[in-house]
Amino acid sequence: MSYAALDAGRVAKVAEQALQTLKAEEPSEVTQRKTLLIERIHALAKAAAETGHQGTITLTSEEFWLISKNW
Repeated sequence: MSYAALDAGRVAKVAEQALQTLKAEEPSEVTQRKTLLIERIHALAKAAAETGHQGTITLTSEEFWLISKNW
């Protein structure tokens, strides 16, 4: 599994956009799972962006793919 350290502010914005995209889709079990995962990523990224030191978040390639697929 590969990891990447990304700018948390940018990840939070992209996650928010992905959530908006998912809200427009038909409700299904898959959509609910994606929404929960992206909400978690959004919360972590937002918290990391608000920290004064690094402002980065580490995502797995699967998490990155999930966000970028719905962006």
